[in-house]
Amino acid sequence: MSLPAASLLHLLQLASPSLPVGAYSYSQGLEAAIENGLVKTEASAREWIVDMLHEVMARFEAPLLWRLLQAFAARDAAAVSHWTAIFIASRESAEFRAETIQMGYSLGKLVGELKICDATLLSMLEAQADIPFPTALAAASVALAVPAEAALLGMLFSWAENQVLVCVKSVPLGQVSGQRLLLSLHTELEAAAQTAQMLADDELSNWAPGLSLFSMQHEVQYSRLYRS
Repeated sequence: MSLPAASLLHLLQLASPSLPVGAYSYSQGLEAAIENGLVKTEASAREWIVDMLHEVMARFEAPLLWRLLQAFAARDAAAVSHWTAIFIASRESAEFRAETIQMGYSLGKLVGELKICDATLLSMLEAQADIPFPTALAAASVALAVPAEAALLGMLFSWAENQVLVCVKSVPLGQVSGQRLLLSLHTELEAAAQTAQMLADDELSNWAPGLSLFSMQHEVQYSRLYRS
């Protein structure tokens, strides 16, 4: 995938850990898995991340982002509202819902303050009663002319990087171990991006009851560093 310099720089900014949306404060159930002893080594961390990548991200969250990217690019307000509602309805715990709404609100506010969207894109974004993170990310990516394939891969890499950082801090793993783990995920991320683009609407699924239970346990976990 060859990107013009401007598009590449925009993508790097959207995928950066310094993007002020609070992604670093969430573990998406991983902290509960660490607390329960399921993730305790580099190997088990990789197994967890790969399973979540292929069973949840590639089969639901990434395909939803893909559809939102197409909808914003086509200026299809009905499709944006439809997939936004589907994504919010799919959040199976209070923490997961609060996470995506908080991050989406923060990115949506940033998009407005940076004035990167045209009037049509901005009105489509602001028309949502609640803005989940994929909706705000799709609007920002289209506004900045980041190709959909690149935006999708950037989102997946950003998610994986955050998961690795949780493991570095909480397992704990060393910095070298974390970078080795992240490097080993590159082919998995490419495969997940391909899957996300090929799934039909009736093939989408975020069925992961174990993850849902860990998220619910995390809501009442005695000691924790992360908000999900």
